[in-house]
Amino acid sequence: MTKPEFNLSLDSLRQAYTTGTIAPRQVVRSLRHRCDSYLDQAIWTHRLTEEELEPYLRRLETLSPARLPLFGIPFAIKDNIDLAGIPTTAACPAFTYTPKKSAFVVEQLIAAGAIPLGKTNLDQFATGLVGVRSPAPWGACRNSVNPDYISGGSSSGSAVAVALGLVSFSLGTDTAGSGRVPASFNNLIGLKPTLGRLSVRGVVPACKTLDCISIFARSSAEAKTLLELSSVEDKADPWQRVPPAGRIPFKTNPRIGVPAPEQLDFDGDKEAAQLFKRSLTAARSLGAEIVEIDLAPFTEAARLLYEGPWVTERYLATQPLIDDKPESLLAVTREIIGKGRNTTGADAFQAQYRLRELKQAADRVLAEVDLILTPTAPRIYTLSEIAAEPIERNNRLGTYTNFMNLLDYSAVAVPAGHRSDGLPWGVTIFSRAWSDEALLGLAGKLHAEATDRVGALSDPVPSPNLPEEPGTIDVVVCGAHLSGLPLNHQLIDRNARLMEATHTAARYRFYALAGEPPFRPGLVRDIREGQGATIAVEIWRVPADHFGSFVAGIPAPLGIGKVELADGRWVCGFICEPWGIVGAKDITDVGSWRNYIEAVG
Repeated sequence: MTKPEFNLSLDSLRQAYTTGTIAPRQVVRSLRHRCDSYLDQAIWTHRLTEEELEPYLRRLETLSPARLPLFGIPFAIKDNIDLAGIPTTAACPAFTYTPKKSAFVVEQLIAAGAIPLGKTNLDQFATGLVGVRSPAPWGACRNSVNPDYISGGSSSGSAVAVALGLVSFSLGTDTAGSGRVPASFNNLIGLKPTLGRLSVRGVVPACKTLDCISIFARSSAEAKTLLELSSVEDKADPWQRVPPAGRIPFKTNPRIGVPAPEQLDFDGDKEAAQLFKRSLTAARSLGAEIVEIDLAPFTEAARLLYEGPWVTERYLATQPLIDDKPESLLAVTREIIGKGRNTTGADAFQAQYRLRELKQAADRVLAEVDLILTPTAPRIYTLSEIAAEPIERNNRLGTYTNFMNLLDYSAVAVPAGHRSDGLPWGVTIFSRAWSDEALLGLAGKLHAEATDRVGALSDPVPSPNLPEEPGTIDVVVCGAHLSGLPLNHQLIDRNARLMEATHTAARYRFYALAGEPPFRPGLVRDIREGQGATIAVEIWRVPADHFGSFVAGIPAPLGIGKVELADGRWVCGFICEPWGIVGAKDITDVGSWRNYIEAVG
């Protein structure tokens, strides 16, 4: 295994680009060479050629690293998500087409400076949790730690590319667990956002009502940054949902539900069972209270996904190919999807009625805790084990994942450590819709307790909180100083660096202040219970010797105080004196200054 010449974390690359110690062209050249070392892993369906990469590199050479939050960051795209000018295959040669436009989320990431290195392998039509259901010329994508084992699917190549240090992050999809099982088996953070949070325009559908884009990341902090940059309203996507105005973080000492012992399934893997117990110990050490819950309504809902009428959505997504050219699909894929032909309207309604009952029962369980922690999958299988029982063992991998979108929950897969043979294994934490940031905050702490390395690399797991640097001060900005906005240059001119995009705690009101351009907002803490909301912000790291001049230029009624973030941190940041909001417009409901200025034009 070759070692990368540089650390691929977002912050490390950003710092290297800003100081001029490396350039995107060098990074891409090195990673292309590194990819050549893993040709037998079946990671890619298409790697961009030098000619295909050139427009992305030329664009960045005309821009400043400080002005783009993902400047020069290499990423991979699951091959059921469109990238303009590059074939989309869904791991089915007969299905291949070349889109003229990229998927909406891909467009946002490229606009932020990210460089797509290629399209990644997957279980055909995203139907599977194993990562081996890909025909020639690609074949089974192998585990990043031990190639005799499965990578997990369906977003197999996306996970392995990050785990082997070929890209900084990747996009997958997650209908039934495809963004979490591969994360577990490759020692990564796997974020399945709230269903409908990210646009799915430009994604080949598996189940239109349940599909979502997932993110594979090296750390929860990076996943949160990527989620924030991807969470852009797409008015052309009928499946996207409007987020609530305020999102409440977990308590400092959350109540975590875990399945009763008799409901836990590790498929005979005693080491996985021990790693699960160790995760509970880690959660307790962080102040959590562990509470046994009944997992039955969740697992019954999981069975509906493939035993119920939702498989008909997969059938509709593959028409007319499965009807006219059934031989173009793998036999196992054809067998699973073909069951959707015979569903009746009565079947669909009966399943919806039962799902509504199970949703009510599951929500009651969740109402007693802040979140639930389960294994991500019972255990990891060898390639030969999956070949022997391709459907039964695949279904078993979905034990703890298949219900998540049916029940409308947000989930994060978190590494839980390694077995004695070195293979990774992980847990999943999940909660109500729109709890993505709160889950990621806890995931970062559990991640740091579980393992000391990222993926299959020797890179250390970042601290769950941003480490302080001597001679610098972190500043929370919420208005005209945000990246790309009119006053951002005041930070860049002082050699400040963007550290992360995040949210405040749900305890603030947000106002558009009166005055002349550049217009500014005011952030005011609301001490009334339940009256505040979370507001999108950025954290910039300012050299201490430039901090005084920066503060001196801040006009009243604004000033610098302490701002509480969604994960419980208190960081220096912009606040507004109460008198300044007299006559100001309350824009709390829009959730961010960017949303407001886009709305008013």
